[in-house]
Amino acid sequence: MQKYIPDESVDLVYLDPPFNSNRNYSVIFDRKGQVDADDTAQIQAFEDTWHWTHHTESQYTDFIAEAPGRVADAMSAFLTLLGENDAMAYLVNMAPRLQELHRVLKPTGSLYLHCDPTMSHYLKVLMDAIFDVRFFRGEITWVRTTTHNDAKRWSPNADIILYYTKSNTHTWNPQHHAHSAEYVESKYHHDDGDGRLYRLDNMTSPNPRPNLTYEWMGHQPPPNGWRYSREKMAELHGAGLIWYPDAKSKRPQLKRYLAEQAGVVMGNVWTDIPPLNSQAAERLGYPTQKPLSLLERIIQASSNPGDVVLDPFCGCGTTVDAAQKLGRQWIGIDITYISVDLIEKRLLHTYGDSIVGTYKVNGIPHDLAAARAMFNQSAFEFERWAVAMVGGQPNQKQVGDKGIDGVARFPTDARGGIGKVLISVKGGQTLNPAMVRDLDGTVRTQKADMGVLVTLVDATKGVMDQVDHGGGYVHPGDKRQFPRIQHITISELLKGQRPALPPLLMPYIQAKKQVATYESDTLFDH
Repeated sequence: MQKYIPDESVDLVYLDPPFNSNRNYSVIFDRKGQVDADDTAQIQAFEDTWHWTHHTESQYTDFIAEAPGRVADAMSAFLTLLGENDAMAYLVNMAPRLQELHRVLKPTGSLYLHCDPTMSHYLKVLMDAIFDVRFFRGEITWVRTTTHNDAKRWSPNADIILYYTKSNTHTWNPQHHAHSAEYVESKYHHDDGDGRLYRLDNMTSPNPRPNLTYEWMGHQPPPNGWRYSREKMAELHGAGLIWYPDAKSKRPQLKRYLAEQAGVVMGNVWTDIPPLNSQAAERLGYPTQKPLSLLERIIQASSNPGDVVLDPFCGCGTTVDAAQKLGRQWIGIDITYISVDLIEKRLLHTYGDSIVGTYKVNGIPHDLAAARAMFNQSAFEFERWAVAMVGGQPNQKQVGDKGIDGVARFPTDARGGIGKVLISVKGGQTLNPAMVRDLDGTVRTQKADMGVLVTLVDATKGVMDQVDHGGGYVHPGDKRQFPRIQHITISELLKGQRPALPPLLMPYIQAKKQVATYESDTLFDH
């Protein structure tokens, strides 16, 4: 972040950092192996991100040496309280990130930290130290689901969102709930005949106003005078906003139309945004995906059109999508290429070709040297990147894949038939015909239609001979024929070449289309 984002350049930060709150509390807060090893072995953190190791201890020491006094004191107190465990490792990893977010936030900016009750109280103390307790603006409780049948505790059905600003001068646009049906029925009785409901409001001054005591349209002034000047009354009259009684002895009243009323100001307990269930139209299959309406509310409240919104743990890109929809500039950062790829495809699906070229992606390979460097740093991320380059959906995990690193799908007929292409990626320097035979065998075993072998190095003659003997696939819809087993190099992919495949379905995406409203945005793969 230090390299890419200047000081005080961001208007709004939203972050939903990973933390597996379903893990056993005794494991999270275990001090130096006091929990049974069998119990610990069953616990798998989010991509193994938060564990206390020698590296974590070094991180802690380095951060304490450079952190501001209050922040260093808070971290030292946490270590005394928690000891060396996964919970402390989480705080050690979060502290420098939150410090950086404070750096890039404008003096008028706001930050929303989405968490759960497992760590929210520790994060609040840490945020108080970094942002100053004076700039804590509130704790939002998002009731994300109904209660469960938990036998021995209050059912956990809510997340916590901590809201901070950088100063007392910050962007704030109040958000409102629509009036309830009961309220509308009891208050809005009148209709001009055009379907617009309105209620009547008093036009008399609450205090004596001699200068506003005048006759209006044959109606005598009230004892304290009118609420408005003659000029304002004429303006309201011209706009049809004054209701006149059937007798001059009665007073006119102001029309307040339901459609023009903001509604009830929202509180800090949000019960009206449901989580994404399996049938939700915007669901992408990403495990921690948040509803678009949740991010829209936050962005509308604490930023204005054209402002810069940053999500440093952008996952499947809900913040990016909401910011784009609402006309904000945006920056998204994630540690995995699969997230960056998913967000790019989400934007393309949702906003169409109008989004192409309006943002840039940093941190992914654009030449062969960068591709090799990516493979040397993380073979798994390299495989996921290569699968996405082919147009497939990478595996979520590198376990039990049987040599298959991703899948691409395509329609086979107008009745909804789906074909499948298995993708195998080899980043090593040695290739042999057995790799092609293995792919061919897996295609047959899994009853797939085609297979693609992607390699970092050029194929040998033996490899290509095996590919050429893989047979053909005839598309049942248009009867076109394709090589059943194909090979392509990373170098060819970087030059824009692609395997000979039928038109592929876009992976991940189900969300409905929107209209793009802003340009000049950024995705980072860190």
